[in-house]
Amino acid sequence: MALPRHEPRWHASLAVLAAMLLYITLPPRLTIGPTWAAPTVILVLLIPLSIFVPRRHRETRRTRFLSIILIALVNFFNLASVLLLVAGFFHPEKSTTHSPGLLLRTGAQIWATNILVFALWFWELDGDGPDARAHANAATEVQNADFLFPQMQMTLARRDDCPQCIDPSWKPQFVDYLYVAFTNSTAFSPTDTMPLSRWAKVLMTLEALIALITVAIVISRAIGAIT
Repeated sequence: MALPRHEPRWHASLAVLAAMLLYITLPPRLTIGPTWAAPTVILVLLIPLSIFVPRRHRETRRTRFLSIILIALVNFFNLASVLLLVAGFFHPEKSTTHSPGLLLRTGAQIWATNILVFALWFWELDGDGPDARAHANAATEVQNADFLFPQMQMTLARRDDCPQCIDPSWKPQFVDYLYVAFTNSTAFSPTDTMPLSRWAKVLMTLEALIALITVAIVISRAIGAIT
């Protein structure tokens, strides 16, 4: 029997740091409170988790709860930016994003942060989380799977006389969820990976909706600024 593939936390931690960097470089009108507030709150949780729980295996309920709170906070700050961007659409006189270039950059930052946030959600919640997935020898053995990846479909459909074109012990890691979040945010729908559970469908719907709103507002405002 294959050993569990323990997934490290560092790639998700980098995603959190990237999301915070994108957030604090937004125009002040699109952030909440002083510039240092959001990164301070995030680092208070991120640093201890990265030091004391560097791998997602045999973690306690407390550390899992803190991991979820961390993602929820990043999600909150990005959602606040989206709402402030929408508010600026109705009150253009209060908006600081006057030039098309600044507006496009701002929209791209919020859009990219949205991808990182939902990649973190997918990674944290699929199949009861990275810790639970680590105890499965393959993705097809994960209990309560919420996403059906192509590798899982091929493994389930493979016959003995078919060539083995994938690793039978393959399991999704953070980069796979990042890809799912990216394609969902660009196509506004699932592409090669299908959501199975209701919460996965709800999250993918919310991500696509936020991406659509952001893109629509940025394009319309940019055209208005040019004309």
